[in-house]
Amino acid sequence: MNDELGITVPEFGTSARLSEEPVTAGKRLREALGIAIERQLAWRDEWQAWREWRSAVEQAGVLVFQFPKVPLEQTRGVSVLDFPLPAVGINSKEGAPGARIYSLLHELVHIALALGHDETVALRELRSDTQWMEVERFAEEAASEAIIPQSALEQQRKGIAAARDAWDVARVRTLAARFRVTPLAMATRLRSAGAMSWDRYREWREAWNAYVSSLKPRRGGIASPIDKTLGRAGRPFVQLVLEALDANRITAVDASRYLDLRFDHIEKLRGELTSGAAGSSGVDDGD
Repeated sequence: MNDELGITVPEFGTSARLSEEPVTAGKRLREALGIAIERQLAWRDEWQAWREWRSAVEQAGVLVFQFPKVPLEQTRGVSVLDFPLPAVGINSKEGAPGARIYSLLHELVHIALALGHDETVALRELRSDTQWMEVERFAEEAASEAIIPQSALEQQRKGIAAARDAWDVARVRTLAARFRVTPLAMATRLRSAGAMSWDRYREWREAWNAYVSSLKPRRGGIASPIDKTLGRAGRPFVQLVLEALDANRITAVDASRYLDLRFDHIEKLRGELTSGAAGSSGVDDGD
């Protein structure tokens, strides 16, 4: 349909191989997304960080969706290895935007591995559970490097007095806030960077889980139907649907179904996209 509509869609072309170091793959992914560390450290909060990372992935040629109503215990993210336009789905029940960022980059690594012919769709995967855990470990470490580069991590650690294995919840939270990521993602990065042993990492996770359990649930903001649609489907897909509707390639009923939006809201959605007002509520939960 892209050809029929005359739309040029960027083609994701960053591959990865399991034979290389995960750090090398992570660096290459970050370079492809074009996010400078100075820009990342200047972001206002985790929600802005999520929107910026998502936009960078979409501009690189990967559709990003959010899906509700699926328990986190079942899945936090999925990748659709359908080229030339692959997709990532993020579970919107993940309340912390920093956690969504990690899931997004983790799934992007899987797409890069598929491009490198080291991974294929689940139905054709022949790996054992042990072998698959090695793939997951690679994706975890590559995603960590992409989000928190080693050089920047070392620079930011200088201002926090913590010897190896002396990282407690408070220190990790302080460092995580600088990169706009979750403390759990930062602890994972410190472990992969050698600043935390596996034993200390397990102890830290127990302390972190206890801390999280002590917190009161936080209520999110109220999103408009338009912001919910953008949160779920992403701007590239929304714009593709609107282009197809304008070209009479799909019907209004089709557009409403694809966007999960009442037809009387579609013109308002179009207007807000044109004016730049779409997403002004700051809520991007995808529910």
